[in-house]
Amino acid sequence: MKILTIVGARPQFIKSAPVSQALRAAELQEIVVHTGQHYDSTMSAVFFEDLGLSEPAYHLGVGSGPHGQQTGRMLEAIEKVAQREMPGWVLIYGDTNSTLAGALAAAKLHIPIAHVEAGLRSFNRRMPEEVNRVVADQLSTLLFASTDVAVRNLVAEGIASEKIRQVGDVMFDATVMFAAKAERQSTILDQHKLAPKSFALATVHRAENTDVRDHLEAIFKGLTELSKDIRVVLPLHPRTSGALVPELQKRFTAAGGLLIDPAGYLDMLMLERHAALVITDSGGVQKEAFFQRVPCITLREETEWTELVELGWNTLLSPKRAQELPQLAAAVRGKIGATASPYGDGSASRLIAAWLASKGASLITNYSLSTASA
Repeated sequence: MKILTIVGARPQFIKSAPVSQALRAAELQEIVVHTGQHYDSTMSAVFFEDLGLSEPAYHLGVGSGPHGQQTGRMLEAIEKVAQREMPGWVLIYGDTNSTLAGALAAAKLHIPIAHVEAGLRSFNRRMPEEVNRVVADQLSTLLFASTDVAVRNLVAEGIASEKIRQVGDVMFDATVMFAAKAERQSTILDQHKLAPKSFALATVHRAENTDVRDHLEAIFKGLTELSKDIRVVLPLHPRTSGALVPELQKRFTAAGGLLIDPAGYLDMLMLERHAALVITDSGGVQKEAFFQRVPCITLREETEWTELVELGWNTLLSPKRAQELPQLAAAVRGKIGATASPYGDGSASRLIAAWLASKGASLITNYSLSTASA
């Protein structure tokens, strides 16, 4: 059976790595389509290298642009690929424009859709990711949820329970799969002379933080003040680099902050594992900090991963109040949250492959019959 996998952004490359391995083990034919949403080598090629991913069968090269334009170009290109390949499933990940375009293309061609990381909700429709999630879930035939909370969200939105499968989190699978390789191969700590637990790791990339000047200024003022207490290491995302005015950058580095190029996956695992504290606006980095049992401050008004807040591993801080970072960091640093495993046991990818290979076959038949009679 053919599986047409749609990826386009850093988190999707990470999520797809263990799933692709599981699909091969289940003797399923995976055809990977890279939309080119992330096209910079530091955000794309390095992840394929780190994760040992095969070169995509199709590289659409869409690149950046306004949401409507980018999604429309992806939709047109994915539709052509899907018509050529006519897969048994279109497999989508997460909540990017690549996710939405893949779901729309498959739905219009009556190809069953499997959505990995279904059911996430921030309940903030101003986030483009939230719109992408909701639409993708409504169009999907089989919804793979990471947590109990995600399942409840889907049921509350009227999605039939027989379409939902709680499998655990594939990003946890990836962390388990690549932890030893990161320890063997990554040299990033030595490269920047970073002793374990001597630094805080920060990432900032979301549009609501980079594109709103007041938010970005408040965040960098907070990070600059924090750098006087503990060295802050910040891999600089291309979007953030383009928005960061030189004066803010100079103040940050003068206070002891360290700006580095975007880090590959193995390097990020090492930075997260050995940080004393993680500060981020990334959904994936929030989870990766938890997988490494490192306390996290999330620079957002809300999070999809509410269980991390409830367990005491994650603390929300509004970007508007980011100048309070030093005080909050002092309170959070060294904090140990509750012991729990809300993201499964590392077998999510195998469960997904099993469903697509066998138990999902009846869903394909039922889906085809229902769309034919519509």
